[in-house]
Amino acid sequence: MHEQMRDMLAALHETEGVGWETIRTIMAKDGLKGAKLRRPADWRELGLSVRRAEAVTASLEDRRMEQRRARWAKSGISVVTEMDLDYPEMLRHIYRPPWVLYYIGRLELLARPQIAVVGTRNATIYGKRAAEDLSAAFSHAGLTVTSGMAKGIDAAAHAGALRGDGGTVAVLGSPADVIYPPENRMLYRRIAEEGLIVSITPPDVPIHPGMFPMRNRIIAGLSLGVVVVEAASRSGALLTADEAIRENRDVFAVPGPISSPRSRGTLELLRDGVAAQVLDAEDVIKQYRRYLGGVRIPEMPSYGDPELTEQEAKIYRLLADGPASAEELCHRSGLTFGLLHAVLISLQIKQRIHQQPGSVYIAL
Repeated sequence: MHEQMRDMLAALHETEGVGWETIRTIMAKDGLKGAKLRRPADWRELGLSVRRAEAVTASLEDRRMEQRRARWAKSGISVVTEMDLDYPEMLRHIYRPPWVLYYIGRLELLARPQIAVVGTRNATIYGKRAAEDLSAAFSHAGLTVTSGMAKGIDAAAHAGALRGDGGTVAVLGSPADVIYPPENRMLYRRIAEEGLIVSITPPDVPIHPGMFPMRNRIIAGLSLGVVVVEAASRSGALLTADEAIRENRDVFAVPGPISSPRSRGTLELLRDGVAAQVLDAEDVIKQYRRYLGGVRIPEMPSYGDPELTEQEAKIYRLLADGPASAEELCHRSGLTFGLLHAVLISLQIKQRIHQQPGSVYIAL
């Protein structure tokens, strides 16, 4: 009986024109009981409009129900609903919790303590390294890292989390079986095998911009806190931080250079007292020791590179935030021009930087 009820709830979720409030009305009136026998007039008595009543009746037909289950199976999608015991407890307490989650992978990750790591798609090398190293440390400590599988910071966070036992959850705006953005195909496949892909969007629904604010709300809702690594003033990552604040979750921010537009949003979070500063993984993990069962907190990996000398690492960090000329590097680094020239040649040999026309260098 429970299996049938949850399938009907999923059918309502996938019915065109039936939204969260309509489902809430049906659930509040115990409307799933005997739902298969109801005709449009019966649904009208529960408060549905004529159009919605006819759509729900058609959606619950045996043929449509079987087609829906076959579609899930074809794509390897499973479903967990608000009626199920393994529905994530953190989501039950947010505003308008989703009635249905579609997933591929390890559902048990949703029962673990989660920390969200988010940021800009147009990340710097510094930002991606920070996101990956922080996420690896969180995962080694037992926190599951949740993000949105976008380019830049999100992708780096997922990659770092896969290095530890905590694993990672990717919350998609697209349907669970749609790889978006396409360039994250290899990352998607690895998360599907080793972590968890989650979406509230039914299969075959076209991607549109309105999906992504909802994705941000789910990321924040699943997590104990949100770490913003790099974000411009109007970055979508700041919307996730706003959702975290709204749901009484913790917000953290990684400081970046004041000269970098990509760090402006995180610096504003810190300036306004909205976020706690993150200088290393311990700044976050210490807030959640009670969830980790006394797990030893590993030392966060250094941003340094064992293949680089101290001077090479210094120049590489300067270029990580954007291109610079040799003259600018000489001024900012304090190195003599002769030493700088030798360092630049060495970094090019090691394929860490590239010289563009006009003696302008970029980090690779």
